[in-house]
Amino acid sequence: MTLEQEIRAPLVQLNGLLAPYLPSRDTWNPADEVIYQPRDLYRVPLEEAQDMQLKSIRFTFSYHYDNNYFYHKYCKTRAVRLDDIKTVDDLDKIPLILDTIYKEYPSGKDFAHWLSTVFTGKLPKIIIKSLDPTYDDVINAFNSAGLMVTYSSGTSGRHTFIPRDMKTFIAGQYASVMSFASMIPSRIPNHVYLLFPNPAKTNLFIGKINMLAGNVYKDVRYAVDYEITTDSLRRAMSGNRETEELVTSYVQSEMLQKMVDQITAWLECYKKTEEIIALNGPPFMLHYLMNKLQKDGTSFDFGERGRIRTGGGWKINEDARITHADFRKQAADVFGIPETHCLDVYAMVEGNATMMQCPEGHYLHVPYTYYKPLVLDEDMMPTAYGEWGRFAFLDASAQSYPGFIISGDRVRILEHCPVCDRLGPVLEPEIERVKGEEVRGCAEELRRILAQDLAK
Repeated sequence: MTLEQEIRAPLVQLNGLLAPYLPSRDTWNPADEVIYQPRDLYRVPLEEAQDMQLKSIRFTFSYHYDNNYFYHKYCKTRAVRLDDIKTVDDLDKIPLILDTIYKEYPSGKDFAHWLSTVFTGKLPKIIIKSLDPTYDDVINAFNSAGLMVTYSSGTSGRHTFIPRDMKTFIAGQYASVMSFASMIPSRIPNHVYLLFPNPAKTNLFIGKINMLAGNVYKDVRYAVDYEITTDSLRRAMSGNRETEELVTSYVQSEMLQKMVDQITAWLECYKKTEEIIALNGPPFMLHYLMNKLQKDGTSFDFGERGRIRTGGGWKINEDARITHADFRKQAADVFGIPETHCLDVYAMVEGNATMMQCPEGHYLHVPYTYYKPLVLDEDMMPTAYGEWGRFAFLDASAQSYPGFIISGDRVRILEHCPVCDRLGPVLEPEIERVKGEEVRGCAEELRRILAQDLAK
């Protein structure tokens, strides 16, 4: 089998599994084409990709300009129109939004109005039964009408809410699973243990991003299989000193120990089979699992049929981080999974795209046909490749909200990967928060949620 055939095989398989959710080809707009048409998002010839990127981002910018109330007003104050965006270089003129905009919301029914203002396009009929609804009441009403409102949080406990229509949500899901399949050319896993919340029991972004897992994999298990609400997450993220101390000692949590026992039993079931297995989760939980297995003298040898996908940040506890290299080495020792099969992803609730590490050098590859990454200096002006700065992006796949965002992350972007032959820009794997920005990330959320449960 050629490399092309190896890459194509899992993609064709995934296309078949996800077919019921994908938009019909005859309805594709320019922002759809750049996601669903390429065989491999990371090997589109640069000149062709540049044209695709310009066309798709111009289309999405125009759509938001015409159909989003607050973004239209914002662009007018900046005196920027579609006619000003003619070349790839002109994309830097598109007005960017600080990610904090998606935290500036009221409560009750005013929250529903805020969501409708942030949302681009015509909303379906939303029925909110409560006279004084909670955030969850409003979110559930929107989602019952066919949308996908999700949220994340920082250490302040203030949430970030993003309203997606199903088209935008599915585009992000599709691009994510196809990216992972492209990086490891072989069959997709049959059995997956997700060390994340059950998507049926929360609207938390780190749960909902796995909503289609049951349609892709034969067997899916969830480590966090209980309800998580906006209120419980707020308490966890903004807890008192007692809660913070419990976070640092999360290794003693009975719940985590129960998770370890369940995951270990699951691994034992497949160690003598030929099934392809995958562990997906935040580094701190996988690190704890591996430490416990090493302490017990337990190891596995899954080899090439094993996969590990991490995401959410690399803090192990309040004061310590683990390096990517040390994590991969430990995974190879404990699970027998090669370092080339242990990949991290970079994603955020405000973005609809996923950046996936390559197995050769573990650089984070950008889906450059529809996503333009930027690094901003202290004056919020774009800098050259190779410079450190604040991460920003233009995301053509975010068609239900303006995905032209300035984040609170500090990154460095290279024009191309220094190790592998994939095309397009990459981010260096070590990503940190800009000084003064609150701590974020799905791993941080899970650590504090688990600590909150222990505090009870």
